Amino acid sequence: MIFRQLFHHETWTYTYLLASRTGGEALIIDPVFERVDRYIQLLDELGLRLVKVVDTHVHADHITGMGELRDRTKCVTVMGMQSAVDVVSMRVAEGETIDIEGISLGVMYTPGHTDDSYCFRMADRVFTGDTLLIRGTGRTDFQHGDARAAYDSIFNKLLKLPDETLVYPAHDYKGDTVSTIGEEKAHNPRLQVSSVDEYVDIMSKLDLPNPKLMDVAVPANLAIGLGQVSAESGSWALTAAQVLEQSGRPDVALVDLREDAERQRHGVIPGSIHAPYARLDRFIKQGGMLREMASSTGRKLIYYCAYGERSALAVQTSQELGLEDVYHLVGGIDAWAKAGGPIET
Repeated sequence: MIFRQLFHHETWTYTYLLASRTGGEALIIDPVFERVDRYIQLLDELGLRLVKVVDTHVHADHITGMGELRDRTKCVTVMGMQSAVDVVSMRVAEGETIDIEGISLGVMYTPGHTDDSYCFRMADRVFTGDTLLIRGTGRTDFQHGDARAAYDSIFNKLLKLPDETLVYPAHDYKGDTVSTIGEEKAHNPRLQVSSVDEYVDIMSKLDLPNPKLMDVAVPANLAIGLGQVSAESGSWALTAAQVLEQSGRPDVALVDLREDAERQRHGVIPGSIHAPYARLDRFIKQGGMLREMASSTGRKLIYYCAYGERSALAVQTSQELGLEDVYHLVGGIDAWAKAGGPIET
């Protein structure tokens, strides 16, 4: 496995790059905007293709690099279901997985530091965001933080993992890079409590200043939707009502870009074709299924995903490769359902 822990000194932030092999698919956790050029350089040097980028929560101390990485690589952006971010490609929930070639991250909902905090687990390690730090825990006094929820997330989820599980946090202010669940149980001063009330009392007395970038970072990180205005206003952007009028016609093909887990959880638009976004290039290159369908039958392709981000990117990719009669459903299947469109489960 390829594993890189990258550091942004100004905000003491750790970013993680994962891939199963050189030349394969890659995933990045908690990227920082100012370091995007470095991530792109490293991806190029290792011959990796960035497929997904994940934020553990809405950060208050740095501006996320998710949107910039999406715009430059057309990767999928991923956050938890509770996130208030305007647009992300994929939202995940407790018990699901985030998958790329050769790597699967188990999803753990761990509110407390914020109400949208998540941790992501592999067999031997866990990426804890700001929920559990090395010899510390994430503050709970802003962004809908809740010390009681944090106690539950830490003691009843994270500390139930095997003691040898490696702990990789989103920040460290002392220069430590990794710990273990066992170490934190034994030596983390905030975890040496006998009750939730004792933990709440500790957290209520921290009296910490707000992060210096908080007033800039939080609004920026809540608005990372596609920078291209045409994603909603272009001639290739269709509303749910427009797609409803055209669905079922023999000259129209609806193409579902979501992954299997999303389709199982939210259902599909009847009659749609499944072409997962991560493998879209195979479907639209010469000889690919969608290209042959469009060229041989003259069918219009209408892409849809969860919320409209992947489908807008898919239109751009298709146009770059010479497919012209391609469109996308603004707002994805979420907008379709709200408009009363039929869904098969």
